[in-house]
Amino acid sequence: MACKNDSKTTTDAHAGATKWVDTLIYPGEKHFKSLKQLTFGGDNAEAYWSFDDKQLVFQSNNPNWNVSCDQMFLMHVDETWEAAIPPMVSTGKGRTTCSYFLPDNKHIIYASTHLGDSICPETPMRKNGKYIWPIYDSYDIFVADLNGNIVKQLTNEKGYDAEPTVSPKGDKIVFTSDRSGDLELYTMNLDGSDVTQITFELGYDGGAFFSPDGSKLIFRSSRPKTEAEIKEYKDLLAEGLVQPTQMELYICNADGSDLRQLTNLGNANWSPFFHPSGEKILFSSNFESERGFPFNLYLIDIDGKNLERVTHSETFDAFPVFSNDGKKLIFSSNRNNGGGHDTNLFIAEWVD
Repeated sequence: MACKNDSKTTTDAHAGATKWVDTLIYPGEKHFKSLKQLTFGGDNAEAYWSFDDKQLVFQSNNPNWNVSCDQMFLMHVDETWEAAIPPMVSTGKGRTTCSYFLPDNKHIIYASTHLGDSICPETPMRKNGKYIWPIYDSYDIFVADLNGNIVKQLTNEKGYDAEPTVSPKGDKIVFTSDRSGDLELYTMNLDGSDVTQITFELGYDGGAFFSPDGSKLIFRSSRPKTEAEIKEYKDLLAEGLVQPTQMELYICNADGSDLRQLTNLGNANWSPFFHPSGEKILFSSNFESERGFPFNLYLIDIDGKNLERVTHSETFDAFPVFSNDGKKLIFSSNRNNGGGHDTNLFIAEWVD
């Protein structure tokens, strides 16, 4: 069995007691009825459900899968990938990010640099001793079928177009672009028409997701305030870089109206996703971490109240995504990786 749900005696560091636990579920993770590991090696992240909850599309750089940087892979929700290689649904060229199913369950959208170059772009990780992310200007957004054939290119502006997600209503895509000179959120129809800018303040607005009814958006933003912060942000952006170490969550209507800051926790608050009720947000944060790690999952009401810690990892939990029926959660974690750097996908039965 790839899923190591055997039980063993574990010391609960918080309570000082010994109890029987699911070895993948840490003490205190009461929202997980069960937890199953789906991937076993490399970095696996941003797994998103098909609208019928039967399939998942995700990005991986697992070297055992014959890729040298992130590509998109497809799986059924009951599969695990310890020995075999899942089908690739991107071109295998360039670098890809942020895939998402379309409502027909037969097509996906994702961003890729392959038109700029067929090889993986360089990935700078630090500048002046600080952690950074590259913002590749060759990213565009494409539609592909589940055999990996690109059937449409949705964006062709110069610069970064990436991070697309689809409304549960099945009518709109939200994505991040720097076409205005800053990293802002835009919406468009599923065919790429009616592109509309919906955020306008300086800072990296990204990782946006619609609420279950499609009426709201939750996203992360860096929002530099001081002169020094603004200069550093603009200088890095001019080099195609961002520093994601200081980000808070913002919420607005799907058209950008009624924008307000949701968190004010410090450090990096990111990868938010709406709880099935539409009344809470599940997100990843290191606000309790003096050294930047660990990252854990937290719940917060959409009015900013009732903050609750969900995971109790000593390393990294992020990219939480609820199934459309609200019964399951998929997320990325460093747990059970033997103390290495692999980030794998885990699927949980969710309990409120």
